[in-house]
Amino acid sequence: MGDVGVASSPDINSQRWNVGKYAFLDSDGGFAITYTPWLRNLIPDINLAYLSSFYRIDDQQVISASLCYFSLGNVLFTDLIGTVQGQYNPNEFAIDAGYSRLFTDHFSGGIAFRFIRSDLTSGQRSADGQETYPGISFAADLGFYYQREVNVGESDGEWAAGVSLTNMGTPISYTLDATKTPIPTNLTIGGRFTYNIDEYNSVAFNLDMHKLLVPTPPKMKENEETGELEVLRGKPEPGSVVLGMIQSFYDAPGIEKADGSFSVISEELNEIAYSAGVEYWYREQFAIRSGYFHEHQTKGNRKFFTVGVGLKLNVFSLDFSYLIPTNGQHSPLANTLRFTLGFDFASLNL
Repeated sequence: MGDVGVASSPDINSQRWNVGKYAFLDSDGGFAITYTPWLRNLIPDINLAYLSSFYRIDDQQVISASLCYFSLGNVLFTDLIGTVQGQYNPNEFAIDAGYSRLFTDHFSGGIAFRFIRSDLTSGQRSADGQETYPGISFAADLGFYYQREVNVGESDGEWAAGVSLTNMGTPISYTLDATKTPIPTNLTIGGRFTYNIDEYNSVAFNLDMHKLLVPTPPKMKENEETGELEVLRGKPEPGSVVLGMIQSFYDAPGIEKADGSFSVISEELNEIAYSAGVEYWYREQFAIRSGYFHEHQTKGNRKFFTVGVGLKLNVFSLDFSYLIPTNGQHSPLANTLRFTLGFDFASLNL
Protein backbone atom coordinates (compact mmCIF):
# COMPACT_ATOMS: atom_id res chain seq x y z
CA MET A 1 0.00 0.00 0.00
CA GLY A 2 2.59 2.56 -1.02
CA ASP A 3 4.83 1.51 1.90
CA VAL A 4 2.39 2.69 4.59
CA GLY A 5 2.49 0.74 7.83
CA VAL A 6 3.11 2.75 11.00
CA ALA A 7 -0.63 2.86 11.83
CA SER A 8 -2.05 0.19 9.52
CA SER A 9 -3.91 -2.74 11.07
CA PRO A 10 -1.51 -4.81 13.21
CA ASP A 11 -0.24 -7.97 11.51
CA ILE A 12 2.62 -10.47 11.61
CA ASN A 13 4.96 -8.06 9.80
CA SER A 14 4.51 -5.22 12.32
CA GLN A 15 8.20 -5.53 13.21
CA ARG A 16 8.99 -3.93 9.87
CA TRP A 17 6.75 -0.86 10.36
CA ASN A 18 6.00 -0.32 14.05
CA VAL A 19 6.97 -2.86 16.69
CA GLY A 20 4.44 -1.33 19.09
CA LYS A 21 1.50 -2.67 17.07
CA TYR A 22 2.08 -6.32 18.06
CA ALA A 23 0.36 -5.86 21.42
CA PHE A 24 -3.00 -5.36 19.64
CA LEU A 25 -2.91 -8.65 17.72
CA ASP A 26 -5.57 -11.15 18.80
CA SER A 27 -3.43 -14.18 17.93
CA ASP A 28 -1.08 -16.00 20.30
CA GLY A 29 1.65 -16.16 17.67
CA GLY A 30 2.59 -16.53 14.05
CA PHE A 31 5.26 -16.05 11.43
CA ALA A 32 5.51 -14.81 7.86
CA ILE A 33 8.06 -14.82 5.07
CA THR A 34 8.27 -12.17 2.36
CA TYR A 35 10.25 -12.54 -0.86
CA THR A 36 11.03 -9.69 -3.25
CA PRO A 37 12.98 -10.06 -6.52
CA TRP A 38 14.59 -6.61 -6.34
CA LEU A 39 15.51 -4.25 -9.22
CA ARG A 40 15.00 -6.95 -11.85
CA ASN A 41 15.04 -4.31 -14.59
CA LEU A 42 18.75 -3.83 -13.82
CA ILE A 43 20.15 -7.15 -12.58
CA PRO A 44 18.46 -10.58 -12.65
CA ASP A 45 19.74 -11.97 -9.33
CA ILE A 46 19.20 -9.32 -6.62
CA ASN A 47 16.85 -10.68 -3.94
CA LEU A 48 15.36 -9.49 -0.67
CA ALA A 49 13.91 -11.92 1.90
CA TYR A 50 12.24 -11.05 5.19
CA LEU A 51 11.17 -13.46 7.94
CA SER A 52 9.15 -12.16 10.90
CA SER A 53 7.50 -13.84 13.88
CA PHE A 54 5.83 -13.03 17.18
CA TYR A 55 4.67 -14.81 20.33
CA ARG A 56 2.19 -13.58 22.93
CA ILE A 57 3.43 -13.90 26.51
CA ASP A 58 0.16 -12.80 28.13
CA ASP A 59 -2.74 -10.41 27.53
CA GLN A 60 -0.44 -7.39 27.58
CA GLN A 61 2.98 -8.50 26.36
CA VAL A 62 4.35 -9.79 23.05
CA ILE A 63 7.86 -10.71 21.95
CA SER A 64 8.94 -10.70 18.32
CA ALA A 65 11.88 -11.46 16.05
CA SER A 66 12.79 -10.96 12.42
CA LEU A 67 15.53 -11.62 9.88
CA CYS A 68 16.11 -9.51 6.78
CA TYR A 69 18.52 -10.84 4.12
CA PHE A 70 19.56 -8.89 1.03
CA SER A 71 21.63 -10.52 -1.72
CA LEU A 72 23.20 -8.33 -4.40
CA GLY A 73 23.73 -11.30 -6.71
CA ASN A 74 26.99 -12.29 -8.37
CA VAL A 75 29.32 -9.32 -8.83
CA LEU A 76 32.54 -9.34 -10.84
CA PHE A 77 35.31 -7.48 -8.97
CA THR A 78 38.12 -5.76 -10.89
CA ASP A 79 41.06 -3.54 -10.00
CA LEU A 80 41.66 0.00 -11.28
CA ILE A 81 42.96 -1.21 -14.65
CA GLY A 82 40.17 -3.75 -15.15
CA THR A 83 41.96 -6.95 -14.12
CA VAL A 84 39.42 -9.44 -12.80
CA GLN A 85 39.90 -10.15 -9.09
CA GLY A 86 37.10 -12.66 -8.75
CA GLN A 87 33.35 -13.10 -8.64
CA TYR A 88 31.58 -12.74 -5.32
CA ASN A 89 28.11 -12.43 -3.84
CA PRO A 90 27.87 -9.28 -1.66
CA ASN A 91 25.10 -9.46 0.91
CA GLU A 92 23.63 -7.84 3.98
CA PHE A 93 21.48 -9.13 6.81
CA ALA A 94 19.83 -7.79 9.95
CA ILE A 95 18.53 -9.76 12.94
CA ASP A 96 15.94 -8.15 15.23
CA ALA A 97 14.46 -9.00 18.62
CA GLY A 98 11.51 -6.97 19.89
CA TYR A 99 9.17 -6.49 22.82
CA SER A 100 5.81 -4.71 22.89
CA ARG A 101 3.09 -4.23 25.48
CA LEU A 102 -0.26 -2.60 26.10
CA PHE A 103 -0.16 0.46 28.34
CA THR A 104 -3.94 1.05 28.20
CA ASP A 105 -6.85 -0.48 26.30
CA HIS A 106 -6.06 1.85 23.40
CA PHE A 107 -2.32 2.56 23.58
CA SER A 108 0.76 0.38 23.15
CA GLY A 109 4.49 0.72 22.64
CA GLY A 110 7.44 -1.42 21.73
CA ILE A 111 11.18 -1.58 21.26
CA ALA A 112 13.36 -3.72 19.01
CA PHE A 113 17.12 -4.26 18.97
CA ARG A 114 18.99 -4.99 15.75
CA PHE A 115 22.32 -6.47 14.66
CA ILE A 116 23.40 -5.49 11.14
CA ARG A 117 26.15 -7.10 9.06
CA SER A 118 26.88 -5.64 5.63
CA ASP A 119 29.45 -7.44 3.46
CA LEU A 120 29.66 -5.43 0.24
CA THR A 121 33.33 -6.00 -0.65
CA SER A 122 33.98 -9.70 0.11
CA GLY A 123 37.36 -8.71 1.54
CA GLN A 124 38.66 -7.03 -1.62
CA ARG A 125 41.01 -4.07 -1.25
CA SER A 126 39.65 -0.59 -1.86
CA ALA A 127 40.85 1.64 -4.71
CA ASP A 128 43.53 3.17 -2.46
CA GLY A 129 44.80 -0.23 -1.32
CA GLN A 130 43.11 -0.48 2.07
CA GLU A 131 41.84 -3.80 3.34
CA THR A 132 38.06 -3.97 3.61
CA TYR A 133 35.86 -5.78 6.10
CA PRO A 134 32.15 -6.41 6.61
CA GLY A 135 30.43 -3.40 8.14
CA ILE A 136 28.86 -4.00 11.56
CA SER A 137 26.22 -1.89 13.28
CA PHE A 138 23.91 -2.15 16.28
CA ALA A 139 20.60 -0.33 16.18
CA ALA A 140 17.21 -0.02 17.84
CA ASP A 141 13.61 0.77 16.89
CA LEU A 142 11.04 2.50 19.06
CA GLY A 143 7.34 2.50 18.19
CA PHE A 144 4.04 3.68 19.67
CA TYR A 145 0.52 2.93 18.49
CA TYR A 146 -2.98 4.12 19.42
CA GLN A 147 -6.33 2.82 18.19
CA ARG A 148 -9.96 3.43 19.16
CA GLU A 149 -13.34 2.34 17.83
CA VAL A 150 -15.73 5.09 16.70
CA ASN A 151 -19.33 5.31 15.54
CA VAL A 152 -19.95 6.53 11.99
CA GLY A 153 -23.67 7.07 11.55
CA GLU A 154 -25.36 3.69 11.79
CA SER A 155 -22.07 1.88 11.22
CA ASP A 156 -18.87 1.73 13.20
CA GLY A 157 -15.20 2.12 12.45
CA GLU A 158 -11.78 2.57 13.94
CA TRP A 159 -9.14 5.25 13.84
CA ALA A 160 -5.48 4.74 14.68
CA ALA A 161 -2.25 6.71 14.89
CA GLY A 162 1.35 5.60 15.10
CA VAL A 163 4.88 6.90 15.35
CA SER A 164 8.12 4.99 14.96
CA LEU A 165 11.83 5.72 15.13
CA THR A 166 13.75 3.03 13.27
CA ASN A 167 17.42 2.21 12.78
CA MET A 168 18.76 4.39 15.58
CA GLY A 169 22.27 3.01 15.69
CA THR A 170 26.01 3.16 15.27
CA PRO A 171 27.54 4.40 11.99
CA ILE A 172 29.05 1.82 9.67
CA SER A 173 32.42 1.49 7.93
CA TYR A 174 34.10 -1.07 5.68
CA THR A 175 37.74 -0.15 6.44
CA LEU A 176 39.65 0.37 9.67
CA ASP A 177 40.43 4.05 9.18
CA ALA A 178 37.62 5.28 6.94
CA THR A 179 35.10 7.83 8.06
CA LYS A 180 32.00 6.03 9.24
CA THR A 181 28.68 6.54 7.47
CA PRO A 182 25.37 6.93 9.36
CA ILE A 183 22.84 4.17 8.87
CA PRO A 184 19.40 5.32 7.61
CA THR A 185 17.59 6.32 10.79
CA ASN A 186 13.98 7.12 9.95
CA LEU A 187 11.05 8.85 11.66
CA THR A 188 7.57 7.87 10.49
CA ILE A 189 4.28 9.38 11.65
CA GLY A 190 0.94 8.21 10.31
CA GLY A 191 -2.73 7.55 10.78
CA ARG A 192 -5.49 5.20 9.67
CA PHE A 193 -9.28 5.29 9.50
CA THR A 194 -11.23 2.07 8.98
CA TYR A 195 -14.91 2.18 8.02
CA ASN A 196 -16.99 -0.97 8.44
CA ILE A 197 -19.49 -0.73 5.59
CA ASP A 198 -21.45 -3.72 6.92
CA GLU A 199 -20.68 -7.01 8.62
CA TYR A 200 -18.93 -8.33 5.50
CA ASN A 201 -17.17 -5.31 3.99
CA SER A 202 -14.68 -2.77 5.35
CA VAL A 203 -12.30 -0.21 3.89
CA ALA A 204 -9.25 1.42 5.51
CA PHE A 205 -7.49 4.66 4.54
CA ASN A 206 -3.84 5.15 5.55
CA LEU A 207 -1.43 8.09 5.40
CA ASP A 208 2.23 8.13 6.52
CA MET A 209 4.99 10.75 6.50
CA HIS A 210 8.66 9.71 6.53
CA LYS A 211 11.74 11.76 7.46
CA LEU A 212 15.34 10.52 7.35
CA LEU A 213 17.15 11.56 10.53
CA VAL A 214 20.64 11.64 9.05
CA PRO A 215 22.84 14.70 8.39
CA THR A 216 22.43 16.46 5.05
CA PRO A 217 25.87 17.04 3.44
CA PRO A 218 26.79 20.74 3.56
CA LYS A 219 27.88 22.86 0.61
CA MET A 220 31.64 23.35 0.82
CA LYS A 221 34.07 25.96 -0.49
CA GLU A 222 37.85 26.12 -0.64
CA ASN A 223 39.66 28.58 1.59
CA GLU A 224 41.79 30.69 -0.75
CA GLU A 225 44.55 31.12 1.84
CA THR A 226 44.83 27.62 3.30
CA GLY A 227 43.36 25.54 0.48
CA GLU A 228 41.21 23.67 2.98
CA LEU A 229 37.51 23.04 2.50
CA GLU A 230 35.13 25.02 4.68
CA VAL A 231 31.37 24.84 5.17
CA LEU A 232 29.66 27.40 2.96
CA ARG A 233 26.05 26.50 3.78
CA GLY A 234 24.57 23.88 6.04
CA LYS A 235 26.09 22.34 9.14
CA PRO A 236 29.39 20.51 9.73
CA GLU A 237 29.34 16.80 10.46
CA PRO A 238 27.90 16.18 13.96
CA GLY A 239 29.93 14.46 16.62
CA SER A 240 27.37 11.85 17.64
CA VAL A 241 24.41 9.84 16.36
CA VAL A 242 21.92 11.64 18.62
CA LEU A 243 23.21 15.06 17.61
CA GLY A 244 22.97 14.01 13.96
CA MET A 245 19.33 13.01 14.43
CA ILE A 246 18.49 16.36 16.02
CA GLN A 247 20.54 18.34 13.52
CA SER A 248 18.79 16.64 10.59
CA PHE A 249 15.78 18.90 11.17
CA TYR A 250 17.69 22.11 10.40
CA ASP A 251 21.01 21.28 8.70
CA ALA A 252 20.03 21.52 5.01
CA PRO A 253 22.15 23.94 2.91
CA GLY A 254 18.93 25.43 1.55
CA ILE A 255 17.29 26.01 -1.82
CA GLU A 256 18.17 29.20 -3.67
CA LYS A 257 15.28 31.63 -4.04
CA ALA A 258 14.69 34.31 -6.68
CA ASP A 259 16.30 36.99 -4.53
CA GLY A 260 19.51 34.97 -4.15
CA SER A 261 18.89 33.90 -0.56
CA PHE A 262 18.60 30.27 0.50
CA SER A 263 15.58 28.68 2.16
CA VAL A 264 16.56 25.97 4.65
CA ILE A 265 12.96 25.13 5.54
CA SER A 266 12.07 24.50 1.88
CA GLU A 267 14.79 21.88 1.58
CA GLU A 268 13.88 20.32 4.92
CA LEU A 269 10.26 19.97 3.75
CA ASN A 270 11.53 18.30 0.56
CA GLU A 271 13.12 15.64 2.76
CA ILE A 272 9.69 14.42 3.88
CA ALA A 273 8.32 11.49 1.86
CA TYR A 274 4.62 10.59 1.79
CA SER A 275 2.76 7.30 1.59
CA ALA A 276 -0.97 6.79 1.11
CA GLY A 277 -2.86 3.52 0.90
CA VAL A 278 -6.35 2.06 0.73
CA GLU A 279 -7.27 -1.47 1.81
CA TYR A 280 -10.61 -3.23 1.22
CA TRP A 281 -11.59 -6.46 3.01
CA TYR A 282 -14.44 -8.83 2.26
CA ARG A 283 -15.45 -11.12 5.16
CA GLU A 284 -11.90 -10.65 6.53
CA GLN A 285 -10.82 -13.25 3.98
CA PHE A 286 -10.12 -11.41 0.73
CA ALA A 287 -8.34 -8.05 0.43
CA ILE A 288 -7.65 -5.58 -2.37
CA ARG A 289 -4.99 -2.93 -1.76
CA SER A 290 -3.61 0.11 -3.53
CA GLY A 291 -1.20 2.87 -2.57
CA TYR A 292 1.16 5.62 -3.65
CA PHE A 293 4.63 6.63 -2.46
CA HIS A 294 6.12 10.07 -3.18
CA GLU A 295 9.66 11.27 -2.61
CA HIS A 296 11.04 14.62 -3.83
CA GLN A 297 13.17 14.41 -6.97
CA THR A 298 16.20 15.90 -5.20
CA LYS A 299 15.90 13.51 -2.23
CA GLY A 300 15.73 10.11 -3.92
CA ASN A 301 12.99 10.61 -6.53
CA ARG A 302 11.12 7.41 -5.72
CA LYS A 303 7.55 7.75 -6.98
CA PHE A 304 5.37 4.71 -7.47
CA PHE A 305 1.93 3.17 -7.18
CA THR A 306 1.34 -0.25 -5.68
CA VAL A 307 -1.53 -2.67 -6.20
CA GLY A 308 -2.05 -5.93 -4.41
CA VAL A 309 -4.37 -8.63 -3.14
CA GLY A 310 -4.53 -10.74 0.00
CA LEU A 311 -6.18 -14.02 0.92
CA LYS A 312 -6.73 -15.65 4.32
CA LEU A 313 -7.36 -19.39 4.40
CA ASN A 314 -7.69 -20.67 7.97
CA VAL A 315 -4.12 -21.08 9.19
CA PHE A 316 -2.43 -19.54 6.15
CA SER A 317 -2.48 -16.12 4.52
CA LEU A 318 -1.08 -15.12 1.15
CA ASP A 319 -0.36 -11.57 -0.02
CA PHE A 320 0.90 -10.26 -3.34
CA SER A 321 1.80 -6.74 -4.51
CA TYR A 322 3.06 -5.14 -7.71
CA LEU A 323 4.95 -1.86 -7.94
CA ILE A 324 4.29 0.63 -10.76
CA PRO A 325 6.81 3.52 -10.98
CA THR A 326 5.52 6.90 -12.15
CA ASN A 327 8.83 8.67 -12.84
CA GLY A 328 9.81 7.06 -16.13
CA GLN A 329 9.48 3.85 -18.12
CA HIS A 330 13.07 2.86 -17.35
CA SER A 331 12.85 3.11 -13.57
CA PRO A 332 14.83 0.34 -11.83
CA LEU A 333 11.78 -0.22 -9.60
CA ALA A 334 9.56 -1.22 -12.55
CA ASN A 335 7.96 -4.67 -12.39
CA THR A 336 8.85 -5.19 -8.72
CA LEU A 337 6.83 -8.02 -7.14
CA ARG A 338 6.41 -8.89 -3.47
CA PHE A 339 5.08 -12.16 -2.08
CA THR A 340 4.20 -12.89 1.55
CA LEU A 341 3.13 -16.19 3.11
CA GLY A 342 1.85 -16.02 6.68
CA PHE A 343 1.02 -18.63 9.32
CA ASP A 344 -1.32 -17.80 12.24
CA PHE A 345 -1.22 -19.92 15.41
CA ALA A 346 -4.66 -18.68 16.52
CA SER A 347 -6.35 -20.68 13.78
CA LEU A 348 -4.96 -23.91 15.24
CA ASN A 349 -6.88 -23.46 18.52
CA LEU A 350 -3.87 -24.65 20.52
